[in-house]
Amino acid sequence: MGPLALPLLLCLCLLPTPARSQNRTTATPASVEGFNCSASSTYPCQAYALYRAGLGGVPADLAAMGDIFGVSRFTIAHANNLSTTSTPAQGQPLLVPLQCGCPSGSPNAFAPTQNQIASGDTFWIVSTTKLQNLTQYQAVERVNPALVPTKLEVGDMVTFPVFCQCPSSSPAAAANNNATALVTYVMQPGDTYASIAADFAVDARSLVSLNGPEQGTQLFSEILVPLRQQVPQWLPPIVLRTNASGAPASPPPSAAPGTNATTSDRDGVVTGLAVGLGVVGALWLLQMLLLACLWRRLRANKGRRGDQVAGGVEGGRFGKSGSGGGERFLVGDISEWLDKYRVFKVEELERGTGGFDDAHLIQGSVYKADIDGEVYAVKKMKWDACEELKILQKTCKEKKNCFQVNHSNLVKLEGFCINASTGDCYLVYEYVENGSLDLWLLDRGRARRLNWRSRLHIALDLAHGLQYIHEHTWPRVVHKDIKSSNVLLDARLRAKIANFGLAKTGHNAVTTHIVGTQGYIAPEYLADGLVTTKMDVFAYGVVLLELVSGREAVLDESGEPLWADAEERVFRGREDRMEARVAAWMDPVLAEQTCPPGSVASVVGVARACLHRDPAKRPSMVDVAYTLSKADEHFADYSGESLPVDSSGEVTAR
Repeated sequence: MGPLALPLLLCLCLLPTPARSQNRTTATPASVEGFNCSASSTYPCQAYALYRAGLGGVPADLAAMGDIFGVSRFTIAHANNLSTTSTPAQGQPLLVPLQCGCPSGSPNAFAPTQNQIASGDTFWIVSTTKLQNLTQYQAVERVNPALVPTKLEVGDMVTFPVFCQCPSSSPAAAANNNATALVTYVMQPGDTYASIAADFAVDARSLVSLNGPEQGTQLFSEILVPLRQQVPQWLPPIVLRTNASGAPASPPPSAAPGTNATTSDRDGVVTGLAVGLGVVGALWLLQMLLLACLWRRLRANKGRRGDQVAGGVEGGRFGKSGSGGGERFLVGDISEWLDKYRVFKVEELERGTGGFDDAHLIQGSVYKADIDGEVYAVKKMKWDACEELKILQKTCKEKKNCFQVNHSNLVKLEGFCINASTGDCYLVYEYVENGSLDLWLLDRGRARRLNWRSRLHIALDLAHGLQYIHEHTWPRVVHKDIKSSNVLLDARLRAKIANFGLAKTGHNAVTTHIVGTQGYIAPEYLADGLVTTKMDVFAYGVVLLELVSGREAVLDESGEPLWADAEERVFRGREDRMEARVAAWMDPVLAEQTCPPGSVASVVGVARACLHRDPAKRPSMVDVAYTLSKADEHFADYSGESLPVDSSGEVTAR
């Protein structure tokens, strides 16, 4: 054997094994892009990933891990019977809850997670370090067809498909596995089916049934492990143990595309990787209720404790006030949600807004503020909701209804302020430079700057933000007021969802108090008060039509909605003439730019699905995001030709 043969053999042993199909009968890998969608499984479903804390450059912190997977720290704590303030040990295995789906048009099942590209990041690096080989770069490339892997820019939002699978409902699979959920597990040094089965308190034969013979698995390949009972009532032993050393090594990444990396090369990548969390925080309905109730309690206690209490709230961060026992109790009640936010002083906000002068007014009750050289958007409000807060606090302590939301397509909350003397509550958000989408679409000058690719990216950004609040919050959040004026554009014309004043947690709720904006309200909500995530999907469909047509959601004084006009003029008719009808209906600005008709028609098709009268037949935002990412592929082959439109606005035959 030559001098290079042994090192080469060792390198080959460390190459990644492609993910394998559930319920297959041989050990042949199915695909490097994940577990195959199964006709005997029901999607979406609850799934889990086994993730080791503090490895791959991600801090051993529940919030940091939640940011990687697009879930809240509360859901991770809930899944592992931990306190939300717990700090896991280095290398401690944790179950991360995933919403596993099989998006329309995808051959593989996965849980989409959004990560923002930092300096030096590649699909391969993020997959093998931050995500610990729970996905592979080939799958990332397929799910992100609009991105060129060698031309990533800092700030690009990338969907990383974490491999997962839903339990099979077939009698044979049920008899063998009896799994209520499946865990995606990455093979570690020294692992065998027997040791993994012992760790998870399952039979090793169930691993063979799910993944094929053990001989078909290699180091750092992904396998499925059944959970026999729902967490958190029961946890597998592996979640409670770490290696004897207490600091297990990070999983070596698989070989990068187009390289023959050695183990030392990969260790160098891990050591030198600079990880930026790059994920923003937002304060939702629950936090606003908490702040309002705190103000009421402060005012009630003012006579006894005077300025000491108010100073503790307005002048610093929670937990540092020198107030008495009553205030310490309040701090304990709310610090779990507000410990990451800056507490502004009233004087700072007044100076920054010129005393809340109209010259600083952005819209409604939102003001532009310049504080210490930084620009913010300050929202002023008054609330009275302590009784509802008491219920929410009780359920949160039972870990059933807590949520915290973090996503770069949601407007970032920077901090807050409570003025105990007036009862005013201020939420301080990041300032989004380019204002709301509706102003851009209605201003013909600015509309010309929104070419089709920019509009498609805005649609994708909005889809990603909604996908997050619908799929990765606990419980699910319904925005209830999706509209173009609540979509803000930053300096790069990327979209962020704003204004959660009407947001509601939970699913399939019913209300008699109908609120919303004409033209965006879903029929089932208007008729029956049914509140589900599908009402956001309907409103999102209207925004898509606005992006395509450049017109408002309500067309004229008669109140005809834009979606009704689209039904009449675009949706009806032969499918092979869809592109022609879209070309006659879309924004003239886009027609001037000769944008690809196939891409525009694809987006209109998504809008039509979102606007289905039956909410059960509307797509999920996971499906929407996947389909829109495919629409961008039309640019690759587009020749620059457009459908000709005559002076009457009718499409002419070629």
